[in-house]
Amino acid sequence: VEALKELEEEGHKIIPNARATQITMNRDRIRNLASQELNISTANYAYASNKDELEKAANEIGFPLLIKPVMSSSGKGQTMVCEHKNLRSAWNIAIEESRGKSNKVILEEYIKFETEITLLTIRQEDGSTIFCPPIGHEQENGDYQCSWQPALISENQLNKAKEIAAKVTENLGGSGLFGVEFFITKDDVVFSELSPRPHDTGLVTLTSQNLSEFELHLRAILGIPIPEIKLRRPSASRVLLADGEYKNIKYKGIENALALNDTNVFIFGKTWSKKNRRMGVVLANGKDIDQAREKADKCAKLISIYEG
Repeated sequence: VEALKELEEEGHKIIPNARATQITMNRDRIRNLASQELNISTANYAYASNKDELEKAANEIGFPLLIKPVMSSSGKGQTMVCEHKNLRSAWNIAIEESRGKSNKVILEEYIKFETEITLLTIRQEDGSTIFCPPIGHEQENGDYQCSWQPALISENQLNKAKEIAAKVTENLGGSGLFGVEFFITKDDVVFSELSPRPHDTGLVTLTSQNLSEFELHLRAILGIPIPEIKLRRPSASRVLLADGEYKNIKYKGIENALALNDTNVFIFGKTWSKKNRRMGVVLANGKDIDQAREKADKCAKLISIYEG
């Protein structure tokens, strides 16, 4: 990310811009921006650069808590810690899985939420901001497993999420689509994370909306007008995970999944796998969210990944 600033200074256009990318790729910088500079509600957090600081911070936050590298993505290096005895192993995982050479971790309070959402937020060239209908999602070990649109949250919760997303992305600047994640609790809307690009949970928009997150991203970057974003039908996604380490990937059952009405399968084209690596995604539509989710889950179970 440091190279992006140099390229920007040379006159290259960075999407959304070098500063936004650097801040959002570093959990400490985006959390400090949201909590300290913009006064946005977040989980309680602390940083540690050695194991003594780790234990002190954990005692202050309390258990259960999450330990994450300050720089990573897709849940890499993240551990839920429920007891003091597991702190050091979580530290080792965070340091080993971190991007770059950071020797720093972030500890976060575990939020008891009712649901998690992603609010796809589009900043256009003229500085105006628009939003997609909210996307509900579930994660496991910090990594997206399934998503659905629309997320069933109240109008007040949605308005607060929009207000926060607009506030953060306006500070970051630039144009394009941002994936802004929130915890929805009984009493609050809590900012979680932000990605300066199309979001994995937003893959559901390939079937749910009149314009997918990828087309919206391109239109915003290129200054092409964006008409009203319309939800076409309740939709859901479910990831396809490898169950082992394979060097010659083969797939079985795709035709069975596609035989079901209103489904689609996207294979990412990765040439190797490890356990729980995302290899593709299944999309499904339904008369309501429950039916769409059930269909997506059924389709994913019909597809197997193996060594060819």
